[in-house]
Amino acid sequence: MRYFIELAYDGTRYHGWQIQPNAISVQQVLTDVGSNYFNNSDFSLTGCGRTDTGVHAEEFYAHFDYATAIDILKAVHNLNNMLPKDIAIKTICKVDDLLHARFSAISRTYKYHLHYQKNPFIRWQSYRHYRKLDIDKMNAACGFLFNHRDFTSFSKVNTEAHTNDCVITQARWEHSETGIVFTIQANRFLRNMVRAIVGTMIEIGEGKIEQEDFNEIINSKDRGKAGKSVPANGLSLVAVKYPNNTL
Repeated sequence: MRYFIELAYDGTRYHGWQIQPNAISVQQVLTDVGSNYFNNSDFSLTGCGRTDTGVHAEEFYAHFDYATAIDILKAVHNLNNMLPKDIAIKTICKVDDLLHARFSAISRTYKYHLHYQKNPFIRWQSYRHYRKLDIDKMNAACGFLFNHRDFTSFSKVNTEAHTNDCVITQARWEHSETGIVFTIQANRFLRNMVRAIVGTMIEIGEGKIEQEDFNEIINSKDRGKAGKSVPANGLSLVAVKYPNNTL
């Protein structure tokens, strides 16, 4: 039987979701705890994606297969007691055997938080920028994202991705209590893509480049022409969507 775990985590002290050699990851911690709880050395989890080092997740899904029925309330309670405080399981549910945490997802939504004034209470979940940005110009540049599919300019080089095509369906900047926040939704994301887009848009907000330059950067398919990647601590995966009636 296949089960989905919905979880959230603060990625500050983890080297991303995916298991890494000689580095702590969220997947590794969950796998170790799950193996212990279910008394199964072959216990394995497949995640809905791979967040990078220091990136957070307000909503993340992973699936695992188990031979017998699970007391879900008991499992959620006990697993949360076994997990560190920066990883929390929201729920576990039985799903169709063909539902895949990664490949069945139809969209993912990220938010990037940016604040202006020094604030010790949000320093691990938001990036502090030293001066205010022109949010209107940044939102105007967002419109170009909907006209493209190939986002090589915002991807890490030498990745294992078979294609750099993505379909972006939402992209906008909004004011928040402490600064501004960028929301972006797409069917898939490339490695480092959101942080590179934000870094380039900051240059627009600072007046270093114009909105039209942003379009040319995308067309160039050259990572060297885009802006620097912003720090990971401001980025969170906030939603993963699956086909109707599957979860």
